[in-house]
Amino acid sequence: MNFAKPESTKNRRHFLIQSGTALIGSASFTSCKDEGDGGDGDGKSDYPISLAQWSLHRALKGGTLDNLDWPEYTKTNFAIEALEWVNQFFFVENDKLGYQPKDQAYLTEMKKRVDDQGMKSLLIMCDRVGQLGNPDAAKRTAAVEGHYAWLEAAKFLGCQSLRVNAASDAKLSPEEQADLCVDGLGRLSEKAEEFGLNVIVENHGGYSSHGAWLANVLDTVGRDNCGALPDYGNFYLVKNRGNAEQYEKQKAIYEGDGSLTESEKGLEYDRYKGVRDLMPHAKGVSAKAHDFDENGNETNTDFAKMMKIVKDSGYEGHMGVEFEGSDVSEDEGIKLTKALLEKVIAEV
Repeated sequence: MNFAKPESTKNRRHFLIQSGTALIGSASFTSCKDEGDGGDGDGKSDYPISLAQWSLHRALKGGTLDNLDWPEYTKTNFAIEALEWVNQFFFVENDKLGYQPKDQAYLTEMKKRVDDQGMKSLLIMCDRVGQLGNPDAAKRTAAVEGHYAWLEAAKFLGCQSLRVNAASDAKLSPEEQADLCVDGLGRLSEKAEEFGLNVIVENHGGYSSHGAWLANVLDTVGRDNCGALPDYGNFYLVKNRGNAEQYEKQKAIYEGDGSLTESEKGLEYDRYKGVRDLMPHAKGVSAKAHDFDENGNETNTDFAKMMKIVKDSGYEGHMGVEFEGSDVSEDEGIKLTKALLEKVIAEV
């Protein structure tokens, strides 16, 4: 199938300046408000609440919590009944296709654990399955096909979406990366239609964390089942991880983009504008939190401002709790994030 591609005659600087200021056109994608998943949250807010499994990644990776026990743990400790799985906790390695799901017997047990609790699986977050925007055509196709088994797993578990990454070679121009990601995402979304599933892209580093760039990619794919998972805290195109030489080299790629600001944490696209850019495509929202003050407010993101952006967009689907901080325990961070989310939902 042929996909329309962004105009490739623009030079790099023109694209960056324009994408930082242009208003992204409205999209024809279906939103979660018509997916019929309204009332299966915890009943305490107008929006159902889900939990991203990554919120407990230290416990899961450290062996103090087993993947199969996560549904019951989530319902018992947090009164959340909708689940966002992460493939890193139930995979086998494949030399060609990257991470692949565990066998059918394991998936059957996962589904049983969810069903036994009367819970719902919303999505699977997929990482390390190859680059959907890889410039090598064979590797790009392998990445597309590597997600097929995850589509099957998501369908079996009763999910509505598969979360993927729009990743390419950072050395390429933004237009070239966009073209490649449009191809990979378009082909995967076409396959996902056979399963009745959405393919949703999270802002997750590199140009995918540039809200205007990602919105343009999704516009160009132009499929109703290809959307976004806006993440409040993932608008850093480059993070400063303490290696000055590496950081300077990585951020040089984005020189000239007036929409980016730099702090000690890295080079960031405005998170509020980014969420606005992506909400027309949203089929989920990740309300990520890292740090809290004494009043229970997140110190990096104005949750009330974000919730107004979400509400004004007309979105009515799940709001995903995702805690990624380290100053409090994972359990406490999840509870703080959920409480803040419920508070701002009630206020907007």
